[in-house]
Amino acid sequence: MIVYLATKAEFHADILTNRIEEKIQDAFKRGTGKKVGDSELASWRNSLPHMDRVLDDPEIPHDTGVAIEFGIPQSAKRVDFIITGTRKDKQRTAVIVELKQWQKATATDKDAIVSTFMNGRDREVNHPSYQAWSYAMLIEDFNETVREDPIHLNPCAYLHNCESVSVIRAPFYAAHTKAAPAFLRDDALKLREFIKQHVKYGDAGETMYRIRDGRIRPSKNLADHLASLLKGKQEFYLIDEQKLVYETARSLASKSTPESKNVLIVNGGPGTGKTVVAINLLSALMDQDLAAKYVTKNGAPRAVYELMLTGKFSKSRISNLFGGSGGFTETLANTFGALIVDEAHRLNEKSGLYS
Repeated sequence: MIVYLATKAEFHADILTNRIEEKIQDAFKRGTGKKVGDSELASWRNSLPHMDRVLDDPEIPHDTGVAIEFGIPQSAKRVDFIITGTRKDKQRTAVIVELKQWQKATATDKDAIVSTFMNGRDREVNHPSYQAWSYAMLIEDFNETVREDPIHLNPCAYLHNCESVSVIRAPFYAAHTKAAPAFLRDDALKLREFIKQHVKYGDAGETMYRIRDGRIRPSKNLADHLASLLKGKQEFYLIDEQKLVYETARSLASKSTPESKNVLIVNGGPGTGKTVVAINLLSALMDQDLAAKYVTKNGAPRAVYELMLTGKFSKSRISNLFGGSGGFTETLANTFGALIVDEAHRLNEKSGLYS
């Protein structure tokens, strides 16, 4: 879902006439049936005029696409701001901008984690560059159109109130700021140049439509990686009834269509190997070019298997294969080819303390 999509010229007019918040609120409510929270409304009010000023350059075409709050189809994640067009070579491109209102941040000793003041106290959160990069990877790993068109994704972060340069760009976080540059309070012109570097011609938002409507299909690279991690690991071998259940599930998945779906319920107590079957099945379904996901109510088992399956890929890219039930409340029907649900009887609509 795209909450707001316009050209640069239309976006500027909406900012100038103070209609941008109203338009986004109305579109958000139509798309989700939910009301926008005060904090999110404030974030749009504070951040979007900064992006309008950054884009105010004649070398950024008036028909450049501007998308706000793009919901990544196979997740509950939303991208703050995306600028689309084509490069000098006429290939499609999108600049992903993670917007932050932070005034300052402090470093931690954890990879890709910083601390900042949020909701009344200091909290550890993802480094904005890492967050922007992980969204780009999530889109690329699961969107066949992005990979085959191709559409070049260029992530970055814009902390328009922040002056903590020594923290955000610390050598400890260099790998992340290299993958997705971080622009701070005094870097508006640098962000503008970054956008101009990647967007030469406008596209009136066409690239964004292609991303939104792209076929959800895992990349072969990701599928091969998961298969290689399982290969040779004794804890993932299938024995006896596990193999029977695994092959039955694979067969049903291959026969399923949007018009004729199948559900396989597997009963088994603790220690019977249901999770071993599920992890192997996740790998096999991805190898069959099916968009699949492992779903559990409890985050603990997800964390364990994410850690076990992280090899040369970052934990974030493996984590995108796992999720809780709350991540599907805005997902369209038939987005996934298969879902592997652990302890399905315990699922509720939303995960967390207030579900």
